[in-house]
Amino acid sequence: MRDRNEVVKGIDINGHAGYAEYGQDVICAAVSALALNMANSVETFTDDHFEGSVGEDGGSFSFSFPDKISSESQLLMKSLILGLENIRDEYGAEYIKFRFRRSEERRVGKECRSRW
Repeated sequence: MRDRNEVVKGIDINGHAGYAEYGQDVICAAVSALALNMANSVETFTDDHFEGSVGEDGGSFSFSFPDKISSESQLLMKSLILGLENIRDEYGAEYIKFRFRRSEERRVGKECRSRW
């Protein structure tokens, strides 16, 4: 999710890559590690307020900044996206897909799904 100024305000990750069997999928493992590291880094190294959740089945992750976002958190979000793009470029777009949308859409109930 990006705001009008192209500031990354959040991410929703859903699904499984299907690169290998469940529990053996290196793409899912890499995406999970990057996403959780970003969330832990925001919590540890910034004072920004955020909302986040992980699905019980392990196939979903949601993280967003409802308020102002610091430059440190913005860098962490951009780093996450860079890592996800690198995974996509290395393993193929059939395993990881992106859809960017404006964060304002969240308020009117539109969904954001990034399949991984």
